[in-house]
Amino acid sequence: MAEKKVLHMDLGADSYDIIIERGALDKADELLDLDRKVMVITDDGVPESYARTIADLSKDGTVYTVPQGEDSKSIDKFSEILSEMLRLGFGRKDAVVAVGGGVVGDLSGFAASAYMRGIDFYNIPTTVLSQVDSSIGGKTAVNLDGIKNIVGAFYQPKRVIIDIDLLSTLPQRQISNGLSEAVKMSLTSDAELFELFEKGNISSSLDEIIIRSLMIKKSVVEQDEKEQGLRKILNFGHTIGHGIESFEHLNGLYHGECVALGMIPMVSESLRPRLIKVLDKLSLPTLVELDPDAVFAAMTHDKKGEGDTVTITTVPEAGKFEMKKVSFKELYPLIETIGKQL
Repeated sequence: MAEKKVLHMDLGADSYDIIIERGALDKADELLDLDRKVMVITDDGVPESYARTIADLSKDGTVYTVPQGEDSKSIDKFSEILSEMLRLGFGRKDAVVAVGGGVVGDLSGFAASAYMRGIDFYNIPTTVLSQVDSSIGGKTAVNLDGIKNIVGAFYQPKRVIIDIDLLSTLPQRQISNGLSEAVKMSLTSDAELFELFEKGNISSSLDEIIIRSLMIKKSVVEQDEKEQGLRKILNFGHTIGHGIESFEHLNGLYHGECVALGMIPMVSESLRPRLIKVLDKLSLPTLVELDPDAVFAAMTHDKKGEGDTVTITTVPEAGKFEMKKVSFKELYPLIETIGKQL
């Protein structure tokens, strides 16, 4: 994809553009307002040059690097970032730029939302997972006491830059991890995209997959920004997936790998073999050793629960979804299936 593509997130006063362009990082000063103090937040797993580029293009740029991994999505790191911004004299007209994956985006966005009751925030995602999903939509959060995303805010970025060239340094496992979220969205909302995963060349279709995934999420967020209804379809695969992920970082599985496992029991029996074949094609897990009781305990602490019930999304056929409230007890047998013959 040589040309620039712009998607507009229409959220009234909180509207913003999502710019998809290879090579966009190097001209970020043309796309973002960097003529001010800028805190560039990244992690030590992201090539250092990415964040440095943004800092150098800024009038007064500072790079703040956190350790790679979910542990950085903490109240402590959140507090440290705010303290550093205060020390550097950041004001209401300054900005935060996230350069990294979902952890960096969530942490940076939440810090921007809280500092002086909200300053400008830009997101430049560097992983497939954050490019197809977490960089747009305004969900920002940190984890607390082992529970994912339990403290946070809805806070939209001012602009998002998707530079697909930034994915070139990623290992294949990280690419597959992110594509799990794209598979998720294809199952609920785009049968043609799911068919591309089944029959197409995934690596040569990466631009199309990212754009189509962003268009799905954009449409959902525009209709339900604060997750009162429709946006819950984006949690497809996450209820059980988060339970697996919260369970002592089970076998070191990544977020997208846990979502992949969480989707399997939520599709119809007729669709399940097709999904498993796609997950196999992407080298995503379809079977895992787990302790159902521990996963269940972690899952029932999930923030999306409403008392003893939770709203789940199921997929009867590709491109269609159903949402319903079920008791947590009804989910227990589904957890067991992921650890068996699947």
